[in-house]
Amino acid sequence: MNTNIVISLDTRRKKKDGTYPLVMRLGHNARTTSIPIGISISEKDWDEEGRTIKKSYGGVSSIARINNIIQKKKTEAMDIIVKLEEKGLLDTLSVSDLKDRIYQPEANQSFFNYSNNLIEELKKANRFGTARNYKGVISVLKDYCKNKDLPFKQMTYQFLCNFETNHLSKGNSYNGLSVYMRAIRAIYNKAIKAGIVDKENYPFSSYKIKSEPTDKRALEWDKIKKIIQLEIEPGHVCFNARNYFVASFMMYGINFSDMAYLRKENIVDGRIKYRRRKTSKLYDIKITDNLNKILSYYIAKNNPYGYIFPIIRSDDPKAQDKNIQWARSRYNRKLKLLAELCGIEENLTGYVSRHSFATQAMFQEVPLNAISSMLGHSSLKTTEVYLKSLPTNILDDYNERILQG
Repeated sequence: MNTNIVISLDTRRKKKDGTYPLVMRLGHNARTTSIPIGISISEKDWDEEGRTIKKSYGGVSSIARINNIIQKKKTEAMDIIVKLEEKGLLDTLSVSDLKDRIYQPEANQSFFNYSNNLIEELKKANRFGTARNYKGVISVLKDYCKNKDLPFKQMTYQFLCNFETNHLSKGNSYNGLSVYMRAIRAIYNKAIKAGIVDKENYPFSSYKIKSEPTDKRALEWDKIKKIIQLEIEPGHVCFNARNYFVASFMMYGINFSDMAYLRKENIVDGRIKYRRRKTSKLYDIKITDNLNKILSYYIAKNNPYGYIFPIIRSDDPKAQDKNIQWARSRYNRKLKLLAELCGIEENLTGYVSRHSFATQAMFQEVPLNAISSMLGHSSLKTTEVYLKSLPTNILDDYNERILQG
């Protein structure tokens, strides 16, 4: 191992009071750097040979204690180095990277500080949805912590359990809690990869995120058909909402944000080809006659920003995100009116289109792995959540088959 640490008095940096800072001199792959210890002494009080503070130093009540603290810091640093070597990571790090792994000021150890920095990075990468999600979680956690800081070391299994109890005591649901916990877990995982925290302290090894079955969101085929066949003229308050809903259903339940970003260039040889923004999965969907009518109508409108649907009205990424948020809210409000027009009693939202597509695919006996691929899910478990609640009439039909033998 070409890495070592030596306690040194940094005589290059004399302070105003005549003292010099004690540092850990880190040597790694023929490079060196200094890591602050937080103690400054005069040159006459330093034993260079023994690498300890002399008894002549009068700044503390116990010289032995302060020397023990210094050795403890060195031992902790060497422990980090040994663990990195065991994982095969040590030689992949520069001396600067290694210093960052060892020297972590209190600010770096704050879950809130790290999360806020992460949120800013997400915004720079135009990932406004994830940034908004993380910001909401941080707001809830700060309220729970009464605006006190939250060091990573305090985010333990017990902390998560207490947060869960507090959340549920207010009458909130497990599903709302799971949204928060998944975001906390994602942030924590990123901190592990960044070397901010050790995986050994990972609270989600013990804490399991819980959720409850949601109310059925999928519509039966006859109700979907009503929406598709509804005679509605351009200019009607529900015209765009109906078209967005049907287009989403006919494009594998595409979510609203991905649909908003569709451009004319995404139409190639009678197919819609695009990459899902959330997962980067590539889609290649055949355009049916009904879908073509909707797409052709909007393409003829010649959106000045190049998008098919009149949702995004800016070239600025931040403004585009706001356009989508506003349009999605308006879309869901109009879907309530559309449901009334079609005599549909269920709560109609943009997600209903996606869930309905998945459910209808299941009724057509499309294999689960194919449905999962069409929805762009990374695991079959996510797809199973979409298909968890079968309509009661389907269950009745299955029951009749069983009883009839």
